[in-house]
Amino acid sequence: MELRCRTAAVLLLLLVPGCLCAHGRFAQKLLNDLFSNYTNALRPVEDTDHIINVTLQITLSQIIDMDERNQILSTYLWVRQVWMDAFLTWRKEDYDGLDTIRIPSSYVWRPDIVLYNSADDEFSSSMETNVVLRNDGQVMWDQPAITKSSCSVDVAFFPFDVQQCHLTFGSWTHNGNQMDLFNALDSADLADFVPNVEWEVLGMPAKKNVILYGCCSDPYPDITFTLHLKRRASFYIFNLLIPCMMISFLAPLGFYLPADSGEKVSLGVTVLLALTVFQLLVAESMPPSESVPLIGKYYIATMTMVTASTALTIFIMNIHHCGPEARSVPKWAERFILNYLARICFVNEVGESCLRGASSKKQPLSREESDNQSSSRGRGASWDVNGQAWGGRVEEEGTGESVRMEQDVTQETVWKEDLFITVDHSEEEGAAGSREEGEEESTAESEGRRGANVEEKKGVGGAVEENQREILVRTRCVCQHQRLLKSVEYIANSYQDQRTAQVRIAEWRKVAKVMDRFFMWLFFIMFFFMSFMILGKAI
Repeated sequence: MELRCRTAAVLLLLLVPGCLCAHGRFAQKLLNDLFSNYTNALRPVEDTDHIINVTLQITLSQIIDMDERNQILSTYLWVRQVWMDAFLTWRKEDYDGLDTIRIPSSYVWRPDIVLYNSADDEFSSSMETNVVLRNDGQVMWDQPAITKSSCSVDVAFFPFDVQQCHLTFGSWTHNGNQMDLFNALDSADLADFVPNVEWEVLGMPAKKNVILYGCCSDPYPDITFTLHLKRRASFYIFNLLIPCMMISFLAPLGFYLPADSGEKVSLGVTVLLALTVFQLLVAESMPPSESVPLIGKYYIATMTMVTASTALTIFIMNIHHCGPEARSVPKWAERFILNYLARICFVNEVGESCLRGASSKKQPLSREESDNQSSSRGRGASWDVNGQAWGGRVEEEGTGESVRMEQDVTQETVWKEDLFITVDHSEEEGAAGSREEGEEESTAESEGRRGANVEEKKGVGGAVEENQREILVRTRCVCQHQRLLKSVEYIANSYQDQRTAQVRIAEWRKVAKVMDRFFMWLFFIMFFFMSFMILGKAI
């Protein structure tokens, strides 16, 4: 049994080359017989009135490039054309059962089917390949081709756009009465398509059209393949859209930046320049058309928002830096901005009620100032304030005894806006005779209640007795009191003006702060609204 198998294998190896040689001889004979009286210049039909039918099938292999700026689509296609040639038939029994041969395509007649909307400047993108001949006259020509076709690119929704590119195939010289076109399939074959990193192919349906041109009365059929492409937007989202959103997020934060930092305007200008750079990158890749892409609209809206925020920042900084010469805050601004809008924007400051009260009435003296005045009174000053007696200090030289006069507690001290100061002057009196010590002490107490500065001196040089005292009342000239009064009035008025100016400046600064917060929230709402709107296009 093993010997028989080996013998059969040897006979098979010996017969196969003989068969091949036989097919080669018959193929050469068939080629000579077929093309002895054949011409490829005329349509292969027995009657000139007959129509030759060509079946067209397209296989999309790869999308090479999509040039949006020049609106050119580059694709790699496999084009199959099938037709019947009446002069290329034979009986396979006469040629040892040979039913198909493959010969160069230049030997046979070929339909002049071209890409109507071709954008190739050389028209030499196809490859010369062989054709397959069958014994019944069927000719099948598979031809790979790299095509460049014009494609109307609509960038209105870039980078979330969907494009439709048409590839129209038809005869250049034969009309519908001489050659007709048919679809092999309802759409192009996408089984061998190589995925593209930028575009996703949604489909490529085919449709036959019959067009009557103005130059000719005969119909011209063509087959149009519509390539539906959807852009993969992840590259543009991470490289153009998200950086723009992050930069735009800084624009409203410029209102939160303190006005005294000096960087509010610089931040707005920097954001504006960054958005301009991104806008230029988008403009370089887009075709110059009236249709503005969606991301371009987003950039323009963001740049407008940043420009408006910078202008408002300059206006608010002018309000913040209002000096003492500025007028008071208008009533409507105080009612709407400081009261209503400040609560909405959550602008609350420590001491806000104190500032609000200072705007309507004078500020009282501080505790430190009251202590200073008390210490000055302790040094022996004698004042009559608003008709009330304030006591000084009575010193007795030699013994160092001192008696502090106190204010009459029976009267209530009330500070008013106008301050009147009077000084009680007394002439110097000599202490002679035999006055009693009790009368001198009562005299000193009465003088202390009137606010006089009294010093008790003992006799000088032994001329005066020990129980006698000399009461000396220090007096000052009237001119010194007038200068002191003017100085005190000037200091009081300057202090009051300064406090009023500080209150006015604080009110304007609060107005600027409230406006900063209001525009910050407003621009944040606009920013999130535009971001959600453009991201909603991707869904």
